[in-house]
Amino acid sequence: EVQLVESGGGLVQPGESLRLSCAASGFPFSSSVMTWARQAPGKELAWVSNIDYDGTTDYLHSVKGRFTISRDNAKNTVYLQMNNLKPEDTAIYYCMKGAHKGQGTQVTVSS
Repeated sequence: EVQLVESGGGLVQPGESLRLSCAASGFPFSSSVMTWARQAPGKELAWVSNIDYDGTTDYLHSVKGRFTISRDNAKNTVYLQMNNLKPEDTAIYYCMKGAHKGQGTQVTVSS
């Protein structure tokens, strides 16, 4: 059974940083593409970033240069380092493996 458990969200001010973590189990993590997505209030789930099994990454244009996705295959964990956060980054952030997603972690950026 695929299990994804996100953590690391919180309330921060604009310009601050957060690091999200996602602990994965139940599938061959090291050979899987992992994704971060987010859902802002009143909006649909939106893709944010991917990391392939070989470390290749891709980002939503609006977060490129501010967010960094990474993975630790020894720990079955994927991370999302978010710097220079903006109010428009406010959302529930989900870790995903294919169609599977975790419970999400809330990120709120507000002064």
